[in-house]
Amino acid sequence: MRKFLVVLDDSRECLNAMRFAALRANHTKAGVQILSVIPPEEFQHWLGVAEVMRTEARERIEAHFEVFAKWMRTRQNVDPELVIREGEPVAEILAQIKEDPEIGILVLGAGTDRGGPGNLVTALTRSSGTLPIPITIVPGEMSKERLEAIT
Repeated sequence: MRKFLVVLDDSRECLNAMRFAALRANHTKAGVQILSVIPPEEFQHWLGVAEVMRTEARERIEAHFEVFAKWMRTRQNVDPELVIREGEPVAEILAQIKEDPEIGILVLGAGTDRGGPGNLVTALTRSSGTLPIPITIVPGEMSKERLEAIT
């Protein structure tokens, strides 16, 4: 089954990427894989503290995932899967794409502030010519109604 890979992070634009992926998956009978990456700088502490922080980060990600998953299951009839990786976000996204041949499209949300579309969008579009799958970039300011209309 083809899957849409969408990145779960703390950004506002993540919400539109989730919506888009779920709507497209519903309309095309595809799946959704939600990837969350825990960056290594969160664990640059003593070993015991790092393990507690890692556990807390995973619990926070799982709770955040359940909010999206419940909406996807009840409203879009899509049962997403969660993948949590640790490392540099861009490298881990690329590794996940390489490791799962069912991933067909990477969905990213673009930021709307003056800083540009965001680090992930900037980094991944630079290497988009060599990626094995297309990237869909969803504008962060796009309304829910517009998203529904174009999917």
